[in-house]
Amino acid sequence: MNTVGRFAPSPSGRMHLGNLLCALLAWLSVRHQGGRYILRIEDLDTDRCKPAYARQLEEDLRWLGLDWDEGGSLGGPHAPYDQSRRTALYNAALAELERQGVVYPCFCTRAQLHAASAPHREDGLTVYPGTCRNLTAEEITARTAAAKRPPALRLRVPEETLSFTDGHMGPVREYLPTDCGDFLLRRSDGLYAYQLAVVVDDGAMGVTEVVRGADLLSSTPRQLLLYRLLGLTPPVFYHFPLLLDSGGRRLSKRDGSLGLEALQSRYAPEEIVGKLAYLAGLNPGGGPRTPRELVEDFRWDRVPQEDIRLPEDLF
Repeated sequence: MNTVGRFAPSPSGRMHLGNLLCALLAWLSVRHQGGRYILRIEDLDTDRCKPAYARQLEEDLRWLGLDWDEGGSLGGPHAPYDQSRRTALYNAALAELERQGVVYPCFCTRAQLHAASAPHREDGLTVYPGTCRNLTAEEITARTAAAKRPPALRLRVPEETLSFTDGHMGPVREYLPTDCGDFLLRRSDGLYAYQLAVVVDDGAMGVTEVVRGADLLSSTPRQLLLYRLLGLTPPVFYHFPLLLDSGGRRLSKRDGSLGLEALQSRYAPEEIVGKLAYLAGLNPGGGPRTPRELVEDFRWDRVPQEDIRLPEDLF
């Protein structure tokens, strides 16, 4: 089977080192297998995501030497590749889940969710306590009439332990009711949630391999459940460790000095790629490398499993 991978960034600003590492690892894994690489723009939140950032993102990928086979401005057989233009597909998926009776309206406000004594996972995230799970039809009608906005929609998860083996991190198990909880499919403002959109898009585009940061590892059981309910074939997942700054904090687009705009003023693209590959265990000397030079020797067993702290003198 031909490998199909993807890079699916949100264009809410210039990329930082963590985004670049994701783009590089996904690209190397696909190219090592002679597969196809898709660029999809995850711009569901149109208030934060801007077309100008998406155009800049393409320029940055080309500058680094990371090409793609479909998506972005190239287009392709699965167009459109911007999530903001794929709402009809999400509507159809939601309708199928509603037909199965696994969707229910949630009237909880953000303040109510924060105030609720909801269970928490080990990573500190709140598990939805099921406040609206068992509302009667009469209660739903009354709350809908009284509400100032439409309800959000949640998926009713089964009492099941879902297990899978991550291609890099190994076995993962979640008991869905307590480790995951009933999760959002569509927000009260009408925006579709990441979990549903990414499953629909990866399924529709024939993606067979997903490479992404370990912060999304806990999302995978939710997505595997959706794949099953929607009758889609799930990809193989590879989660890589997060990049941390020298103080141990997770990188974000707020770290201007480690954003690509700042790095471009100090380094050639081969230097940035070489340093990223060094952090990923793929370039022991840390010297300049093009992505093409790294393809032949790429192996997942060389990539660390623990979070990677940036040495102070690397960038």
